[in-house]
Amino acid sequence: MDYPEELKYSKEHVWIRIERGAAVIGLTDFAQEELGTVSGIELPDEGDEVEQDDSIGSVEARKTVADIYAPFSGTVRNVNHEVVDNPALVNDDPYDGGWLVEISLDDPEELKGLLSADDYADYVEKMD
Repeated sequence: MDYPEELKYSKEHVWIRIERGAAVIGLTDFAQEELGTVSGIELPDEGDEVEQDDSIGSVEARKTVADIYAPFSGTVRNVNHEVVDNPALVNDDPYDGGWLVEISLDDPEELKGLLSADDYADYVEKMD
């Protein structure tokens, strides 16, 4: 599986695209494949404060519900309401249309623990 090189990744299977002092996040291709068909998504509200590693929502698929964990602390700037209305976007287009939220980046130091595309691919490979 190939992962976009320009993104960063968390061990909780979230991708991160840094843009103008904020970061757009979504679920990785690996995560959506493991979950199967996504049938529901809960996301935080715009303006909510989130802390690194806290649950910021959930994804429902088949007979499982998985938490989505914040890869860093910040304030939710934008929520993808389209993906809430059409959760299959996470399966169909996880890196573009299936993005979840945009969060302000309060402490760039928190990004140091994130993985490159190659490191994430290695991490996922070792899980099998």
